[in-house]
Amino acid sequence: MINKKKILLISPFFYPEPISTGKFNTNFALGLAEKGHEVTVLCFHSFYPDWKVNTSNKPLNNLKIIRGGKNLKYPKKQFLRRIILELSFAFFILRKIKKHQKEKDIILPVFPPSFAFYSLLFFVNKKIRKVGMVHDLQEIYSINKKGIVNKIVRFFIHKIEKQCYSKCDKLIFLSNEMKNEAKELYNLEEQKLEVQYPFINLTNKISNSLGNIFNDKNINIVYSGALGEKQNPFELYRFFDFASQKIDKTQFYFFSQGSIFEELKEKNTNKKIQFHSLVKKEQIEELYNRSNVQLIPQAKNTSKGSLPSKLPNLLVSGCKILVITDKNSELEQLFKKNNLHLIVTSWSQEKLLDSLKLLLEIKNNTSNQQQIAKKLFTIEEMIRKVLL
Repeated sequence: MINKKKILLISPFFYPEPISTGKFNTNFALGLAEKGHEVTVLCFHSFYPDWKVNTSNKPLNNLKIIRGGKNLKYPKKQFLRRIILELSFAFFILRKIKKHQKEKDIILPVFPPSFAFYSLLFFVNKKIRKVGMVHDLQEIYSINKKGIVNKIVRFFIHKIEKQCYSKCDKLIFLSNEMKNEAKELYNLEEQKLEVQYPFINLTNKISNSLGNIFNDKNINIVYSGALGEKQNPFELYRFFDFASQKIDKTQFYFFSQGSIFEELKEKNTNKKIQFHSLVKKEQIEELYNRSNVQLIPQAKNTSKGSLPSKLPNLLVSGCKILVITDKNSELEQLFKKNNLHLIVTSWSQEKLLDSLKLLLEIKNNTSNQQQIAKKLFTIEEMIRKVLL
């Protein structure tokens, strides 16, 4: 029996952000609270993926939410946005940490960003257990970038992440690839490293409100979620444009938000490619059900940086999935080991097209897919590893 804990979760990303880390953090905090633990969250008012502040003081069940960043303005350039986020969140945390670390059993920083936790290391009570949750390895995404500025950025990413990870009593990574890469990059101690895949958070309540978007007579090929560099969005659009001319009765969709999404939408002239905002939380299962195929794209040489958090939901929904990832990646091994469909390890348009055609032809083993999801992707196991 695990004693009830007082936990301080630290991350700028939180409810009502609809995707990525914000959604994960919200569901995990709620899961802890449902188990009877006292959870305080230090976060920003939601701003992602549009990078526009959306103030919200709405309470959530049994959570104490302390928000900042209400008056922030983010510039258009991605690099400057990240700098402002890192610095402003660090300043916010430094102002709040003295008060809100009192009587806490666990401090749970969610990385990235990392600079806030790096800044407060001197001020954190050493008796409080620090359990880091690693969603992305930022250094992985900086490796392929060229130029002196990017080299300087990578130097500081390495220094900050190494210090943050080293000072945690335990680190939980969302994939073995991430854990092994971080261990090598930062010379971390094996005994404090854990791996737990992201968890399922669907509600099993299917709405009926997307019929005006989808035509059931078409073959609906969908990408939904965050659309940033690690999804290789421009190459993904090129594939959609190419495949739409090669497979009859297909309709391709982007469900996303943000600057890259808007750029692609503005330039698009292909009527067989549609752009829609992210669907509401209660519409996600309907979106998956109406999709003949959902894509999970990873930019080349980035598989070690993160594991897509929407994978568990897609698997348990029974939807056919086309994953574009690196050769010998953990995703490829996971799909092969469990007889899941379908992995392609190239961004060649012809190879992607062949894989998509094959996926459309084969019969999906929905039962097997759902069983694997429920076995590997559980919030109960995530909670257990944080608390022990």
